[in-house]
Amino acid sequence: MRISTLVAAAVVTAAGLASSQAAAKTVITHETLWMMKRVGAPAVSPDGKWVVFSIAEPAYETDKAVSDLWIVPAAGGAAPRRLTNTKAAEGGVVWSPDSRMIAFTTKREGDEVEQVYVLDIAGGGEARRATSLSTGAANPQWRPDGQAILFETMVYPNALDDEANRKAAAEKKARKYNVRTYEHFPIRYWNDWLDERQPAILVQSLEPGSKAKDILSPTKLAHTPGFSGPEGETSISLSPVWSPDGKEVVFAATVERWNSAFSEVGYQLYRLPVDGGGEATPITPTKGGYRAPIFSPDGNTLYFAFSRRNDEVYSLPRLESVAWPAGGEPGLVAKDFDREPERFQVTPDGKTIFFLTPEAGKTNLYSVPASGGKPTLILEPANGGYGALTIPQKSAKPELIATYGSSVSPQEVVRIDPAAKSHANLTNVDTAQAAGIDWAPPQHFWFTSAGGRQIHNMIVLPPNFDPAKKYPLVVFIHGGAASMNPDAISLRWDYHLLTASGYVMLMSDYTGSTGFGEKFAQAIKLDPLKTPGLEIDQAVNEALKRYPFIDGTKMCAAGASYGGHLVNWLEATTTRYKCLVSHAGEVDLLTQWGSSDGIYGREVTNGGPAWENNPIWREQSPITYAANWKTPMLLSIGERDFRVPIGNTLENWSTLQRMKVPSRLLVWPDAWHWILKPEDSRHFYAEVDTWLAHYLKDGPAPDSPTTTK
Repeated sequence: MRISTLVAAAVVTAAGLASSQAAAKTVITHETLWMMKRVGAPAVSPDGKWVVFSIAEPAYETDKAVSDLWIVPAAGGAAPRRLTNTKAAEGGVVWSPDSRMIAFTTKREGDEVEQVYVLDIAGGGEARRATSLSTGAANPQWRPDGQAILFETMVYPNALDDEANRKAAAEKKARKYNVRTYEHFPIRYWNDWLDERQPAILVQSLEPGSKAKDILSPTKLAHTPGFSGPEGETSISLSPVWSPDGKEVVFAATVERWNSAFSEVGYQLYRLPVDGGGEATPITPTKGGYRAPIFSPDGNTLYFAFSRRNDEVYSLPRLESVAWPAGGEPGLVAKDFDREPERFQVTPDGKTIFFLTPEAGKTNLYSVPASGGKPTLILEPANGGYGALTIPQKSAKPELIATYGSSVSPQEVVRIDPAAKSHANLTNVDTAQAAGIDWAPPQHFWFTSAGGRQIHNMIVLPPNFDPAKKYPLVVFIHGGAASMNPDAISLRWDYHLLTASGYVMLMSDYTGSTGFGEKFAQAIKLDPLKTPGLEIDQAVNEALKRYPFIDGTKMCAAGASYGGHLVNWLEATTTRYKCLVSHAGEVDLLTQWGSSDGIYGREVTNGGPAWENNPIWREQSPITYAANWKTPMLLSIGERDFRVPIGNTLENWSTLQRMKVPSRLLVWPDAWHWILKPEDSRHFYAEVDTWLAHYLKDGPAPDSPTTTK
């Protein structure tokens, strides 16, 4: 790996700005990045006195990695102390209503799947297992009286108890043949083939000897064709919450999953009585995307993030509400606000909602009256942003606990003071180590594109930076397209690790990015690659004008997913780059449509199905211009990636080889859309570093590959 370990003498944040001495700081390596401890999201006791969070201690040998729960006073003033000391990680931590206990999921005592455990914080002792199900348990939630817990699991059709689920699983395992059979789209998602199992909600009393009861599977809703829940990268979750009186459960679901080949899937919020065998009924008539339902402290209002169906490439989630228990049409809470409420919480008096919003690389804190109004910006950090905001509902006054991190500040748990517009750390797990690394926050700049849009950009400088020198440029292109370049540490594509060998990095939030308003994100409809590609080139031109230390003769563009799509577009449309790096990038819009885990959204983007002869399918496919390909390209793909399946990378590879373009192909058998295994990650960064050094610094060519199986 060619990432330098020289000691930096100084860090200069920008040409023309004051320089600062940075004695004895080290250059980041993959080992520094990967082995850094990782602080998880905070769970605050309802009385506002305690914060529980996880600390993961990574290792390159995955069986040696550990993650445990820690606790710290919410008021600060004391060091955190460890609560658990076990091999398996804990997840889904939630406090009991009386602030005495926590529930979480983990594997212990020989568990084959995760179960719910309860730990008495006030009384001490070991955690005790609350569930024992063959299908496992996730996302526990305490009933308001603290006497029961609901959780989610995946069950077989018509299996109404665990015995039936065990029998169904055993019968499937005993089959003499092995086949997947489908009659409806979708058939796979991200990195998994889908099977017949569907989400369920179970309630477990905490009385000794009690058994979990499936309250959803017996309903008509669960037996409706196309029933499912919202899909995340790694799981399906109905996001259930208790009603304030503990008599009902609220959750998001759809009966349109099987329509996803030809239409946008609409979800609704449902309510389901816990006792008495009642049916699930819609709370809201309007279908769309519902996320993170929470109740007001007085129980009279239900808040949620809602994305209305609009047959566009992107629908901005907005903070909305309905009256409870009446339900009805959702009403807008955050008015005249063209940004996403990523995480929101209500104050104990029910008067104010605080929420986090991603904007131009940062994640800022806003507030809005709970009754509705225009949001007010409360706190914009100088760098980075906040996450996992939580407000204890039984504290005497509002307490805002969250995480804070940036690309030079590993995530820590913090207490936010809205009046002082500042935060104070409750943890300092990685702050000392971070202070010893030679890295600087990104510099932000804007320019007006040829299309008249304001485009946000960030520049990252290398360690031991000298503005009098010339540096090669790495143009990093974010994925999505509905995302942005965050000022944050990332294991997938860490800005400072990629620049550590002496490169400047440029990142541009091209048209289609989020954090700049709904219309900005929607503007790639009927123009998926051309305008974003032009804006990236315009960003490069602007950076070359602004920063004389960039060597415009030595540039490489790199990206993954949609960023990989755009890298492939640059291969087809320009020769200004010395080399390119594309991970999980599409090269042919048509074959990507036919093999991906989602297809209808691609038709919306490209103006209808390909057989209706819309020219975009060919005109904005990089492979259409293969005769122009000349730039050396490093390709990378996870073999288990079903979002941008391996076929597109193989088409790209075949075309590069056919055109005799210098190229190198990395296929990761154990990876899906992202390269997450530690040693795979280390080798990926080494490959990229060698590729950049060869083409931007006249370094040696990458080693010839050996045949592997």
